[in-house]
Amino acid sequence: MTVKQYYQDAYMKTIQTSIQDQQQDDTGWYVLLEQTLFYPTGGGQPHDTGTLKDKRVINVEEVNGEIRHYIEEPFEDISGVFEGQIDWERRFDHMQQHAGQHILSAAFAEASQYETISFHLGKEILTIDLHVSEIKESDAVKAEALANQIIRESRQIETKWIKEVELSNYPLRKHPSVTDDIRLVIIPDFDYNGCGGTHPHSTSEVGAIKILDWEKHKGHIRLQFVCGDRVLNQLHRKHGLLKELTGVLQAPEENMVPIVERLLAKQKEQERALEGLKEVLLAYEAEGLIGEGTPKEGYTLIKKAYSDRSIQELQKIAQHIATKREETIVLLVVQNDQKLQLVAAKGSSPKVNLRESAQKVFPMINGKGGGKESFVQGGGEAVMSMEELLEILVNQL
Repeated sequence: MTVKQYYQDAYMKTIQTSIQDQQQDDTGWYVLLEQTLFYPTGGGQPHDTGTLKDKRVINVEEVNGEIRHYIEEPFEDISGVFEGQIDWERRFDHMQQHAGQHILSAAFAEASQYETISFHLGKEILTIDLHVSEIKESDAVKAEALANQIIRESRQIETKWIKEVELSNYPLRKHPSVTDDIRLVIIPDFDYNGCGGTHPHSTSEVGAIKILDWEKHKGHIRLQFVCGDRVLNQLHRKHGLLKELTGVLQAPEENMVPIVERLLAKQKEQERALEGLKEVLLAYEAEGLIGEGTPKEGYTLIKKAYSDRSIQELQKIAQHIATKREETIVLLVVQNDQKLQLVAAKGSSPKVNLRESAQKVFPMINGKGGGKESFVQGGGEAVMSMEELLEILVNQL
């Protein structure tokens, strides 16, 4: 059986074949088969997986005209007949998704004249990029409805191999990228597309199509959707989450949005109130430090070491003190994990350039910082204790 023959029956699950060669490349060990039913990555569709005798086939790629079947470990003996078996659940999922993409792209083309310029089949969702810069909700609803109508009509999905000279006989959405042995996937009177992927025999086997979301991407619209059993999986997962939330919020489903909005508004009010209280507490803390100042020649020194405090809190404390006591210099150091940070501030009286002093200290902790003559902040590594850093700072004043 040739690869071309395989493409005409995506429902094949097993094959008897022989191994022509076994080699290793940068990706791993692979075998070349006389005949194959494993689909290699291509056309936006992922590869098949499965087994070859007692080895797992973990990847299939077409490289330089060879279909390489990558296996977990090499065979000791490659002679004889080997049975290949694909992971049918994975294959059928890809068949549903790929055929669904054809249907949805054709629906957008027919309903809104939106062209699909790229396609990706992911593990959980699919995406298509539409050749438009924006899309309305009504456009998506119209295309989705048409796509599901085509599915309900159970139209045949036909495949046909043709030559390039025959292309003009078919209303293709875009010109194929190959010129020899062109494979068409056809949904009569709806979609004609050059494609080498796997598809079911009927649109009904796609099951359903559901658009999930869309966003702007490089000047186009990237649309997310699911098909077939993935629709049920999405519904099951989201229904479970919704059910859990209704229990937590003690509210019916239809009232969840206004209740969540009220909770978020209340949370913002509480955060603002807490921020105000925090400012008051920091001011009290700063006032307490003022009383711990040590008189020096030309200024009053206030210094303190902290653990697990944000540098923003230290900034507010230092700024409060410097504003209230113009004769002070404030030196605050904090250690958070393996990081040392410092804040230095002064009132208007001391004749000290804090920026120059701090710049001599930062290299000692493999750090950096910046600021101005009256206020400096920065940090580095905890290569010394907080108390040692404070003393070095004091000596640099």
